[in-house]
Amino acid sequence: GSFELARRVREAAAMKPVWAVANDAAYSAAYAIAASAQRLFVTETGGVGSIGVIALHVDQSVKDAKDGYRFTAITAGAHKNDYSPHEPLSDAAKTELQGEVDRLYAIFTEHVAAMRDLDVDAVRATEAGLFFGSNAVAQGLADGLQTLEATLSEFHSYLNARNHPPSQVRGVIRAEAAPLKKEMTMNEEEKVIEPNDTISTDEAAVLVAEARREVTQAAQAIAEVCLLAGCPDRAAEFIAAGKTEADVRRVLIDARAARSEADDIRSTITVDAGTQNIDRPEASPIVAAVKKLTAQA
Repeated sequence: GSFELARRVREAAAMKPVWAVANDAAYSAAYAIAASAQRLFVTETGGVGSIGVIALHVDQSVKDAKDGYRFTAITAGAHKNDYSPHEPLSDAAKTELQGEVDRLYAIFTEHVAAMRDLDVDAVRATEAGLFFGSNAVAQGLADGLQTLEATLSEFHSYLNARNHPPSQVRGVIRAEAAPLKKEMTMNEEEKVIEPNDTISTDEAAVLVAEARREVTQAAQAIAEVCLLAGCPDRAAEFIAAGKTEADVRRVLIDARAARSEADDIRSTITVDAGTQNIDRPEASPIVAAVKKLTAQA
């Protein structure tokens, strides 16, 4: 399932940013997955690569003989015993296994070439080697040298800049700076200095920090709501969809009310159900479910 997972990572990257860090190693299948990220970093002492396939056959027939064992396989199907460890590997079985190794190698190298925007021949030229630090970057197998902590910091800044483009930042600054207009008298004429359309580095840093704090707090609130509702795995889904805490609460309450309604309906059908007064709202399973949720909230 490595390649299936790698493809899902790239599909997710089409919906939201996905970065990866080899901290400190991403070899073989791990590299196949990491290569699917939009950006891939490696630490100074970390390594990536091993883009290859290996299959091993152990022939222990000599050991068996020394131990006094001789195995006889009774099979149905000409190739059933091809890879038995109690017999030497036949030429036919070796050729067949090599064919499968070559097929998987083609899938692997083509995948890396597509994900990293490399020529497939360049990927094959790595000969399944391991590449460390700056050498990995030079080979095109990573985008840069960076620690996990530095990558997380850059990723947060990237998301904030992406979610708060310059035009929005300027709008916020102008709105908050409106009282700062100054009047100056020059040659007995009043002139008004309009707020500048640019912001200082310090102001931008404060705004970014506030935005980062708001995003973090919102995400934590959504995660806590999902945890209390018994579905922590849905937190990422709601956050990616841009839902607010209030939105999430409504969705989860509606879902739970629907489940409670179904349970109540199944558990309250009796022989005299047809004679009950359905006009009484307090007898409604939906009302009961809402009351139950309200009491728990």
